[in-house]
This record gives sequence, C-alpha cells and structure tokens, in this order.
Amino acid sequence: MQLNLTRPLAFLDIESTGVKVASDRIIEICILKVMPEGEETVKTYLINPGIPIPPESTKFHGIVDADVKDKPTFKDIAHELFQLLGNADLAGYNSNKFDIPILIEEFLRAEINFDVKNRHLVDVQNIFHKMEPRTLFAAYRFYCKKELVDAHTAEADTKATYEILKAQLDMYDGVEYVDQEGNKSKPVVNSVKALHDFSIQSHFADLVGHIVYNDKGTEVFNFGKHKSKPVEEVFQKEPQYYDWMMKAEFPLSTKNVITAIKLRGFNKGSINFQ
Repeated sequence: MQLNLTRPLAFLDIESTGVKVASDRIIEICILKVMPEGEETVKTYLINPGIPIPPESTKFHGIVDADVKDKPTFKDIAHELFQLLGNADLAGYNSNKFDIPILIEEFLRAEINFDVKNRHLVDVQNIFHKMEPRTLFAAYRFYCKKELVDAHTAEADTKATYEILKAQLDMYDGVEYVDQEGNKSKPVVNSVKALHDFSIQSHFADLVGHIVYNDKGTEVFNFGKHKSKPVEEVFQKEPQYYDWMMKAEFPLSTKNVITAIKLRGFNKGSINFQ
C-alpha cells in the first residue's frame, strides 16, 4: 500500500559502537526519505566514531575500525544530515528507543538542536508487538486456532501451554532458524533437551538476568553502575557492593549466585570476606 503522506517520512537505521545512548557513537546511518508524491531518496553514511568499535558490536554489523578510520566524523556530516532530514517525520524499527535517541545525542554533541517535538515518530517494532502480542492468550490463538477460555486460571493456562508446545512441534518441524550471527539450524524438534537448549536464556548466570555471562564466559553485572563489569572484579575492588546487594530486594537465587562468586574469589585469594 502506498503511504499517505502530508510531509516527508524518513526511515532510518543506525549501527553503532554499542547500545548506550549517552556514551556510544554512530558508525553507520542509512536514511530512506519518502516524499509525499512518492519519490524516494536513499543515503548511507559510514562514520568515524572517534572511539574503538568493540568486537561484540562488530559481530552484529560487521564493521571494524579499519572500515571507518578514513571516514568523516558525525560532526563533519551533521549539517548535511540535518538538511537531509529537514522537517520529515521519522520511522524505524525500535527507533523510538534507540535510533532516534542516539541520533539526537550525536546532533547535540555537534551543537545542533534536532527537535522532534513537532515530528511524528513511527516505530514499526511497536506496531508489530501491539498487533502480534506475545501473551499466552495470543499464542494459544495463533498456534492452536482456538480461544483460551478461563484465561489466567492456573489449570487453563497450564493446559494451554501444553497444547501450544505440541502445536509448535508440528508447526516448526523441519523449519530452519537463523540466529543473529547467521548460524542456521532446525532447533524445534521432539526432544526435551533440544527444546531446553533452544529456549533457555543461556547467557543468564542467575534466573532473572541480573548477572549474565559475557563473550568470555565471565559473570558480569547486567544492571546499574557496574553494568558489563565482572562481578568478581567489582567485589574485589568494592566489597560493599556485595553487602548492598545482599540487603537489597534481589531474588534469593541471585544472592546465591553472587555469594558463590564471592566464595570462589575468596578461595582464589582475590576477595576478602568481611
């Protein structure tokens, strides 16, 4: 369907050094600008972020430092981007949470006030999630082609979950899955171990994801001021952080995990128990 536009709509996608809006930098931006009469313009820019590109980010977009070392900085092209976007409304996938905030941050660092107050922001991911909700009720309708009666009663929800799993095995029998690194597999098979391997949050060190494993298999914090820092290292340098976590409202399972990490550090001699 042709878009009904009263002013330009600019679709944008950004690749960056990471996902922290305040500290990470844009390394690639593509803008597809659609005019009300239907004319389309596509511009893609590689940008020197001025900081190293972490290997974990390169895994997602494939861009390394050598690719951008001779490219302009964001400040070099900021005015050109500002003119290109003009008065356009903005659209993207997860753009309201990431692409637009990091773009505004870069403009502000370049001393350009890119105001979005009078622009319409269309986030395609939000439309997808709202129209295709990931609730048990929606899953039952999608996989089993039935309405869930007595939803939110324990027995009805339990039986529905059982039916959904059986329907998933039928629907995805032989269906190929491609992960974020491009690896292909057919993971949904009639094996509890295989289903476990596919459905588990394998990077979680605790049950809720406060502590996760990094690429090296080391437990790191997934929240707060020490996010992405090794837990053992933080406890070594700041033992009171462990005490704070043990007194705060973290799940007991998380407290068990951090206690095991602290004990391991104590046995190695890197952490003192107080």
